[in-house]
Amino acid sequence: MAKNPFACGECHLVLADGVDQCSRCPSAQVSSDWQGYVIIMNPERSEIAKRLNVEHSGKYALKVNTR
Repeated sequence: MAKNPFACGECHLVLADGVDQCSRCPSAQVSSDWQGYVIIMNPERSEIAKRLNVEHSGKYALKVNTR
């Protein structure tokens, strides 16, 4: 069974396999407990990117649970 990659608790970026710290938010908590998945290719033209406050293209979780 594949392990869920980590996602940043602050910017919601889904991190690459084996990475456990967000390069954009180094002090933020990361979690493997997240839901939903969206790929933002052109944040300037994306309504979803605007709602998620995403400024950079990438893979993002819609909801990240940090405890």
